[in-house]
Amino acid sequence: MIVVTAANGQLGRLVIEGLKAKVPADQIVAAVRSPEKAADLGVAVRKADYNEPETLTAALAGADKVLLISGSEVGQRVEQHRAAVEAAQKAGVRQLVYTSAPKADTSPLILAPEHKATEEIIRASGLPFTFLRNGWYNENYLRTIEQAVSTGGFVGSAGQGRIASAARADYAAAAVEVLTSAGYENKVYELSGDESWTYDDLAGEIGKATGKTITYTDLTPDQHKAALIEAGVPDETAQFVVALDADTKANLLGEITGELRALIGRPTTPITDTIAAAV
Repeated sequence: MIVVTAANGQLGRLVIEGLKAKVPADQIVAAVRSPEKAADLGVAVRKADYNEPETLTAALAGADKVLLISGSEVGQRVEQHRAAVEAAQKAGVRQLVYTSAPKADTSPLILAPEHKATEEIIRASGLPFTFLRNGWYNENYLRTIEQAVSTGGFVGSAGQGRIASAARADYAAAAVEVLTSAGYENKVYELSGDESWTYDDLAGEIGKATGKTITYTDLTPDQHKAALIEAGVPDETAQFVVALDADTKANLLGEITGELRALIGRPTTPITDTIAAAV
């Protein structure tokens, strides 16, 4: 039995659909915080709240393989993930697949520390594991694309930093491959898109797709934060966005590894496809 946590999220839903194409639906369990919102998934649904460890124990009972999709609550994820790992231990899981971050154990990426800590917890558990260190999603830029189309441009502070993104569906396909095939135990995969691009490239591609002139204005971090706050973004969120752009400028998201393409057996989805679908 394969259990997918956070199965009602955007990545989780894609994984469930991919699994249904490869294994019988009765061998798949969607573990979700709100079961009533997952009735359309077409598989068994169990309640699993990262903040309620007892639900995790029940949700993972009888699981052979578990996909632990990282939580979304930055600052709380280590203890949430620890509870999920302990539940997997109790269940005697044969493979715990975790969605991590690029070079989580060595990168200064702002998001890396919680993923590094989680990887350490999983390694210490003794469970067979697979770390899918997912790079950036094309879909992370949908709001930027929307803003650019409506206003003619967007701002940031990433300079000429490059981003090797891929579609969320590509990362979901990688998870499905690992969950339904043998030979991936105790391995770490650095996953990224086949192409990298800059914010200037993004503006240019949005312009091509819309037939409009789209501009990217590169700001200093302080200017960027001020612009975000002026637009109504909360201070803490603005700091986080600016920090991510600093990581982008440092090319922490720009490495093309080829490992995602190898796992899914096809090219990754270019940002141009996501732009075309959005506009």
